[in-house]
Amino acid sequence: MQVLRRLFEFYLDASIHVSLAILALVHVTCLNLNISVDAHLYWFLFFGSIACYNFVKYGVEAEKYILVTGLHQRQIQWASFVALGFALYHGYFLSLQVYITIAGLAVLTGLYAIPVLPHTKNLRSLGGLKIFVVAMVWAGTTVILPVIAARHSISWDVRVETVQRFLLVLILLVPFEIRDLAYDSPELRTLPQRFGITGTKIIGACAILPFFFVDFIEGYGRPDRADCQCHTFSNPGDIDFDYEAEATSVFRILLDRGRSYFLVGIAAPTGFLKQSLGFFP
Repeated sequence: MQVLRRLFEFYLDASIHVSLAILALVHVTCLNLNISVDAHLYWFLFFGSIACYNFVKYGVEAEKYILVTGLHQRQIQWASFVALGFALYHGYFLSLQVYITIAGLAVLTGLYAIPVLPHTKNLRSLGGLKIFVVAMVWAGTTVILPVIAARHSISWDVRVETVQRFLLVLILLVPFEIRDLAYDSPELRTLPQRFGITGTKIIGACAILPFFFVDFIEGYGRPDRADCQCHTFSNPGDIDFDYEAEATSVFRILLDRGRSYFLVGIAAPTGFLKQSLGFFP
């Protein structure tokens, strides 16, 4: 039992669960946008996110991350270095466009952790920006990066997916913001520090509404429906609007979206192993 507990603690402290979550969201993007990405990108994101997240988590203080004494910390440190090595190997097979996107996300991640601004430790220390910077990096990594790797254009659907992913990460970060209230410095001005625990819960609950309503505008914002929209507003009497069909369409969108996120724990590992290891026919 102690062995299982230590393995689980290492699994959490080494941020392996974060890497699996990133893979899951990338797979959701592939399902929703009907795209396919190379297995090297999956492996790069898996190993790269372990190294990157542990750097942000432990490496802000160099002495704390490099000059470690505990066995558990050394294991996490070596796991991070090994993961970085594997990430660099798989990154060799990625395209130039993907490199450019990764560089932008890496700069944003570095600014989040490394003090570069005058009178400010880092972007994380700027009042109220912490949660939004994290959501931007996750949205860029799990939506924009696989889209560019698949050589897919930044279409209306991609922009909607990016906004929705940004909102999703914001919503999921709310409980962690509340949990970290006792540990965060007052200068961070996080949501619980500014609005209290109850106010933060209300903000998180209200953010769920635009997350779902974004699906309503997805079909009506495409350029191929612009003529139809203009005709509808200019001559509404000429259009035979099928309310039942539209309601069914909206319900199907929400059902498919919810199913994608609900089954992501099964679909993502299965799809990942299928594409990278060839375990499934």
